[in-house]
Amino acid sequence: MTTSPPLIVTRPEPGNAATVERARAMGFDARAMPLFAARAIDWRPPAPGDFDALLLTSAFAARLAGRGLAGLAALPVYAVGAATARAAEAAGLAVATTGSSGAQRLLDDMTSENIHDILWLCGRDRSEFETRGAAITALPCYAVDAAPVPAEWNALIAAPAILLAHSPRAAQRIAQLVGGARAHLSLVAISPAAAASAGDGWRDLAVARHPDDVAILAQARALWHKGAK
Repeated sequence: MTTSPPLIVTRPEPGNAATVERARAMGFDARAMPLFAARAIDWRPPAPGDFDALLLTSAFAARLAGRGLAGLAALPVYAVGAATARAAEAAGLAVATTGSSGAQRLLDDMTSENIHDILWLCGRDRSEFETRGAAITALPCYAVDAAPVPAEWNALIAAPAILLAHSPRAAQRIAQLVGGARAHLSLVAISPAAAASAGDGWRDLAVARHPDDVAILAQARALWHKGAK
């Protein structure tokens, strides 16, 4: 294969290192450029008997929730993406369903199963979605803060590169940092919502087929091959 353009991985750690390692194994010139840092925040688990299920849309919820998570172990977990499901299982939770098409589709599936009272263990900053008549209680247990821009950022985005946006917030910040000079840059978003947050004007704007690392890298490889033709 031809030499890849730099693949800029913007997600927070520890996911950033995992993505970079996976991308380099695929032949990418992957660069770790985390634009956010995740941290735990104080929270108290509610009575699990008040809910039918636990919704997790990010692996950070399972990784950073801490001891309080044990109090929710009786609830079946509905997780968005394989990485979130693995983190939930590693934390001692029982995963009932792993959604592969984003939070909205998973919630739609839950409501079709007559799951009404849902506890959403989430981040302080989060995307909203249609509740479809369900009673959703959002309970933040972590925060993802903007991190200082890495020193190599400006040099990397001055030339053709592929950027990965693992969330709508990441896509929005990437777009803000890049500005209007983006016709030489390609962006791969993990979801349609992330793609919408990135805006227009990119050389290529692609969406992963599933909301996980494997799918976003597969889409990045497709862009790499497209650009090499």
